[in-house]
Amino acid sequence: MRLDYHLLDVFTDRQFGGNPLAVFPQPPPGLSPSLMQQLAQELNLSETTFVLPPANPAHNWRLRIFTPAAELPMAGHPTVGTAYALAHLGRLGQLEAQTKIVFELGVGPISVTIHADRHDKPGAVWMRQPLPQFGEVYHDRRAIAELLSLDESDLRADAPLQVLSSGLPFLYVPVARLSAMARIQLRPDRWGALLAGSDAQNVFVTTTETVAASSTAHSRMFAPALGIGEDPATGSAGGPLAAYLLRYGLTESDEMISEQGFEMGRPSTIRMRVQRSGDEITGVAIGGNCVMLGSGSLTLE
Repeated sequence: MRLDYHLLDVFTDRQFGGNPLAVFPQPPPGLSPSLMQQLAQELNLSETTFVLPPANPAHNWRLRIFTPAAELPMAGHPTVGTAYALAHLGRLGQLEAQTKIVFELGVGPISVTIHADRHDKPGAVWMRQPLPQFGEVYHDRRAIAELLSLDESDLRADAPLQVLSSGLPFLYVPVARLSAMARIQLRPDRWGALLAGSDAQNVFVTTTETVAASSTAHSRMFAPALGIGEDPATGSAGGPLAAYLLRYGLTESDEMISEQGFEMGRPSTIRMRVQRSGDEITGVAIGGNCVMLGSGSLTLE
């Protein structure tokens, strides 16, 4: 059995930046989830996607997303990257200025918009995310700082350590300085004792000091339970990050940029948009650019 796949970099405008992704655009019928998981483990990228027929004919495709260690109900860079790859491969037909599709994910149907560039090729891709949910606040700031190999004084005092989720939960940790972000080293022993198995086990650290003047936040994400030591671009954390920054007064803009992956040598740019009615957030979306890298095939006996 031969399985063809395509590689691309997501949330970047250049090869070897952003977050790498493998897409299997036409896996054979009956491919088991356990084999999908083995394929993701073999490729060993942050995520690998499999494009399947939808359960609802009103939708375009069902998308299954795997890290090397687990299947995810929703993720940002695989959703954005898969839409871009399908457009690049001609699976969406002639692109319009804005071509809209719907993926079925574990969290339900997700709307994605592919913008065509001036040559009618895929450009920026935007993904609408479920409304962010604010969860548990962690009060032991010293323990979380030590988990990151930081001092408690490196954390911002004006924003909480809090779990947020748009389908995949993260513990948001606000750091005061960019210099502290560079010193972060996640301690597996402290992570296992404090967070493993909880809604806070995926740790998203952010600061409003940035490398690029156009950015709103500089971020890093660690997810040992998913087999991801550090993620160069975490789209699923983008919608909640935007909501977090607004709620706690760290920005006033409804359009933001999170830069990520700089410490890994894979700079990434995730754009975030928020819709509001008064003080209430009524919609979030994240988007960015992608670059095709290549293709290959695997032969299974």
